[in-house]
Order: sequence, then structure tokens, then C-alpha cells
Amino acid sequence: MTSLLHPRVEAVIVEAGIAVRELACDPDFADTAAFMEKYGFTSEQSANTILVASKKVEPAKYAVCVVLASTKLDVNKKVRELLGVRKASFADGDTTVQLTDMQIGGVTAIGIADLPIYVDSAVMEQPEVVMGGGNRTSKVVIAPSELLKLPNVEVVKELAKLV
Repeated sequence: MTSLLHPRVEAVIVEAGIAVRELACDPDFADTAAFMEKYGFTSEQSANTILVASKKVEPAKYAVCVVLASTKLDVNKKVRELLGVRKASFADGDTTVQLTDMQIGGVTAIGIADLPIYVDSAVMEQPEVVMGGGNRTSKVVIAPSELLKLPNVEVVKELAKLV
């Protein structure tokens, strides 16, 4: 069977023995709000993967953050402290694509090996979450505990705040 997922995402899943369920996704509905509405997932079931970049630091520092769609990433305090920088913000789309080799609307922590991955503790409290598949045509449903099989993962309390 051919995988729907980005090839690197699929390779990491196989190599690390991560259990996922693949979902096909209409690329026009890959962004979180549209995906949830079309496919019937709630914001507590949807996990967003966000690339954060330091500002005014050379070379720049980056981190991958996984938070529930029902929350807002605490970039200005928590992520900034984790990166050890004075300023941080969401990485722009071009940088995200360049560093992850994934499409916006499908970025996932699975397959990103060279950056720290911070997972909000609220994600870990869910029985399963839906995440990007590395492209706009797939998603994965995963038990959050499976993310701990990835390198560089750290679960962080209050990485995000309720919206």
C-alpha cells in the first residue's frame, strides 16, 4: 500500500515504530479551522505544529512546538525562555518550508530530527490527536505518547494557554 504521507514522515514512522492512522485530506481543507469543520475534529483533538525562530540572534535558533488548536502558543515567554533568547516569533512560511521540507498546512513534528521539539503537556492529556502528514493531502491520527519516540522531544507544562 502506498502511503499518503510525506516520504520523510513515513520513513520516521516506520523507523521509530510510531503507531499512526493515516487520513486523506482535501488540500483545500488542510488548514486547521477548515480541516476541523470538514472532517469533524474538535480543537482539543487537533494538534498544530509551529516553527518558532529567535529574533536578532545570529545564527538564529529554531524550535518546533506542538500545541492543541484550542490553545495559543506562549512564544513571548515560555518558548523564548526555552530557546534562551530575548525575542522569538513564529517563523515565516518560507523558513518553515525550508527547514522542515514540508508544506504549510501539513507541517508535523514527525520527521524533524535536528531541532528541539516542545510538546505542550495539554497535548499529552488527549487520547489521540490529528496532526499534519508533511503535506496538504494527508493527516495522521496519533496517541500523543507516540511522539515520545521522536528524538529531541520535551513535554513542557504551559507551553500554550487556552484561547
